[in-house]
Amino acid sequence: MVASIRAKLADPSVSKGANADDLAALQAFYEARTGAPLWVTEMGFSARGQAALFEIGKANDWGLDAAAFDLPPAGALPTTPEDQADAEIKLDLAILNYARFARGGRFNPPEISELFDQTPHVRDPKTVLSEIEAAAAPDQYLQSLHPKHDQFARLRQALLKARGAEEGAAKPAANDKDIKRLIINMERWRWMPEDLGPVYVWNNSPEFMLYVVKDGKTIYADKTLVGTIGYATPVFTAGMATVVFNPDWIAPETVVTENLLPHLRDGNYSILSVHKLSVSYNGSPVDPARVNWSRGNILSYTFLQKTGPQNVLGKAKFLFPNRHTVYMHDTLPVRKKYFKQPVRMIGHECIRMEKPQAFAAVLLAEGNGWPASKVNDSWDSSAQSTVTLDHKIPVHLTYFTAVVDDAGKLSTFADVYGLDNKMATALFGSAAGFPMPPPEPKKPEGEEASASSSPARRTASGGNDIAGSLSGFLGD
Repeated sequence: MVASIRAKLADPSVSKGANADDLAALQAFYEARTGAPLWVTEMGFSARGQAALFEIGKANDWGLDAAAFDLPPAGALPTTPEDQADAEIKLDLAILNYARFARGGRFNPPEISELFDQTPHVRDPKTVLSEIEAAAAPDQYLQSLHPKHDQFARLRQALLKARGAEEGAAKPAANDKDIKRLIINMERWRWMPEDLGPVYVWNNSPEFMLYVVKDGKTIYADKTLVGTIGYATPVFTAGMATVVFNPDWIAPETVVTENLLPHLRDGNYSILSVHKLSVSYNGSPVDPARVNWSRGNILSYTFLQKTGPQNVLGKAKFLFPNRHTVYMHDTLPVRKKYFKQPVRMIGHECIRMEKPQAFAAVLLAEGNGWPASKVNDSWDSSAQSTVTLDHKIPVHLTYFTAVVDDAGKLSTFADVYGLDNKMATALFGSAAGFPMPPPEPKKPEGEEASASSSPARRTASGGNDIAGSLSGFLGD
């Protein structure tokens, strides 16, 4: 029978449509195998084979689609070695496919949206085969491949309840969209790091909240402002490395090219003086009036705003190096009013928190063992200081539109960036019930960008109020 399996695996008709890595793993596994097949006996599937079959058949209970797995009939009684080999290989391929899907391998997240800067941690198929072979219970092994995060488990329970699949559950009251939203958010947890860290920062954009979690318990929470639709806060994980008190601000590329360049080309230099922006080239001061801004590369120049009461970063910034140049920071007192709004989207991709001093105290207590008094001294000082964390703290920027609290209460949040819409299309073939959010309206000339709108991406602000044209962008 094993010889028949080897021959079948070399047959192009068997390999058609199968994952290349899965086939290579199976070929290596059965070439090295000296005993009986893994699942099939002369009397059909073994008890272990039946357990694997039935578990894959319950994929819907885990937010997967059971119809996506091509399973042989559980009661099949193949009589010839060739038919037995077909049944064995079919179950093998279903197992490997299930293992990949359980760990987030249904999709490549960036192909759904460029905001998803995540790579699922899919287990090598050779490892899956060796582990399931050694497992005392193949069904339990398959279950173990799903995320271990508390939120994933809670969302799964909410899904079972919504479908009425829990024992003794009442008739399901959830509508189709509610169920799909749970599945969408379960899928996002498959893309998260397996280990979130003993202490970590969780920024959830649709919720406009940040949390510091230690040993699975929330020890700090705060309101946040996130980027607008045109400058959406991306989804990724990085390590918090540095806290800077009384920081300078360097204008990012989007502000330089979209908001500064049009005015400098027109000879309107007051936008620099009003916002106290100095210009330098390779570290040397430059007179902006002596530069031909229509020809040179403006990104070769640095536009810097020194620390002080009007600095758009406020009193502190929190750096977790990443390719998006996204960080967290304080904000100007005039913008504190936005924390009172339910929808808190303003400016570019970076994240602002309502209570940065308290956040700094928690980070430096956990990262460096600092007492609160030491943080207060740095905060109250007007001198710029940089503190490197002795122990980096993971920062998870996420997009969860469904969250279950410790009491089991499910909370849902608006799809502010339209990512549920895109995932619904990928998962279910249709975005019905998940409309894209409306485009951001342009603000009136000279009016500060509101917490729920900003000029469209890649569109420079216009109008006669030169200084006002930066109001929604500075500090992001």
